[in-house]
Amino acid sequence: MKYVTVEEMIAIEKESDASGHTYAEMMENAGRGLAEQVRDAYGHLAEKCALGLVGSGNNGGDTLVAFCYLLEWGWETTAYIVRPRQEGDPLVDRLREAGGTILTLENDEKYKKLRAALKHHTVLLDGVLGTGIKLPLRGQIAEVLDWVRKTISKMDDPPQIVSVDCPSGVDSDTGEAASECIPAELTVTMAAIKRGLLKFPAYNLVGSLRLVGIGLPKGIKAYNAVKREVATGDWVKNVLPSRPLDAHKGTFGTALIVAGSVNYTGAASLAGEAAYRIGTGLVTLGVPGSLHSALAGQLPEVTWVLLPHEMGVIQASAAKIVKENLDRVTAMLIGPGFGQEDTTGEFMVQLFGEQVPNKKSQIGFVKPTEEANDSEASQLPPLVIDADGLKLLARIPDWAAQLPPSSVLTPHPGEMSVLTGLDTSEIQDDRVGAAERYAAEWGHVVVLKGAFTVIAAPDGRTMIVPVASPALARAGSGDVLAGLIVGLRAQGLEAFEAAVAGAWIHAQTGLLAADILGSTASVIAGDLIGVLPDVIGQLH
Repeated sequence: MKYVTVEEMIAIEKESDASGHTYAEMMENAGRGLAEQVRDAYGHLAEKCALGLVGSGNNGGDTLVAFCYLLEWGWETTAYIVRPRQEGDPLVDRLREAGGTILTLENDEKYKKLRAALKHHTVLLDGVLGTGIKLPLRGQIAEVLDWVRKTISKMDDPPQIVSVDCPSGVDSDTGEAASECIPAELTVTMAAIKRGLLKFPAYNLVGSLRLVGIGLPKGIKAYNAVKREVATGDWVKNVLPSRPLDAHKGTFGTALIVAGSVNYTGAASLAGEAAYRIGTGLVTLGVPGSLHSALAGQLPEVTWVLLPHEMGVIQASAAKIVKENLDRVTAMLIGPGFGQEDTTGEFMVQLFGEQVPNKKSQIGFVKPTEEANDSEASQLPPLVIDADGLKLLARIPDWAAQLPPSSVLTPHPGEMSVLTGLDTSEIQDDRVGAAERYAAEWGHVVVLKGAFTVIAAPDGRTMIVPVASPALARAGSGDVLAGLIVGLRAQGLEAFEAAVAGAWIHAQTGLLAADILGSTASVIAGDLIGVLPDVIGQLH
């Protein structure tokens, strides 16, 4: 699903019309798609009757077309014309001839007809204003929307509300919303997801978001030029690694997770189990040696590289041990639960900069090999860097150039601030722009976590995960995400695909865990891992 600005959407429609796929045809497709969504969502209602608030623009036209199809399918429909449409509008005539009822604001004293219609109808379509509005709303439109909003809020049995393309009064670029907006249960948007719909406060008004096509022909340059997309389950399903019947553990790679400190013991455990649950063949935990006894019983499936430490944090000399144990590693995660002690910072410096002969250490349970080429020892596998690892990385001059190409960086806004020097408010004001700018500048994949996680690649591709849930606002949630990404990377997915798939799956675990537990407040990071098999199972 493309993720577009209003300007981009206008250009797409204009080029489509010029190519011979006219605005009328696009509206017909949009209206039918809208009707199908209404039927699918509310066809179970005993009384199938829909009221539409119809504006003068395309949203109103989409609503009128949708009502013609709903009439064919046995629904009762009433169009309430809020803003006058062109004289002799063929869409109004078509609906009237099909048996729909037409009411107008100009002939409705004190909203008497509208009040009665709201009580009678089980579904309300909001098709008053579209994506081109400018805030604030003024005049009669603001009055009508506000009256409907307040009236519905007082009803014992209000109609189900469907927004057409966007809730009337939402700025589809910025996400700003007029106070008069009518909150929707379902928003059916056309052709592409408008940026403002996945921003606050607009997202609070959108409800469930569905996309319908408008029949765009292939080869529309304005459409193909949009590199921003919204992640979907189908997209993730298509990129997940296959699971052949003749596989062995080596088929699915080895993830080395360098993590943990005495104060953050659980980070390594959460990341390690997530990497296994996403399908990795072998997970090795590189942790301060003092943590082994606490972790071993929790994760009997992992192997271990026990690292030198100072008072429970990874010591600088651990870089040598890590480099000596990379021969079978297909992806490595660094950073969860590190802490920010100077000796761990020096570990990062030595890991990325210092050449270490490949003479295997006896620490841990990885058997030493006889000899290896020194240059091979300095070659790091595909990397995922998370949490305190990012903050320590930021201390290293020219750090981006020292990482393997297309490493995956997974900052939350605070960590992004440390990496960039920008205020978190500046980052949050334009999350997509910030992620894209620095992915290109650094040459690495950026996963900017938070509501509507943004994944940006150096080549300009961007994906947005369309989920915002406080179920994920928990300590340890990021460790699970990092484990998912490194596990997918270990299985051979490219950096961008692994990051998008990991972030989408992670978001779904938050939603499912909250649904099972009955509250977002009760979800903890371990619950995300608990429902991972269910989420992954739905993709296979």
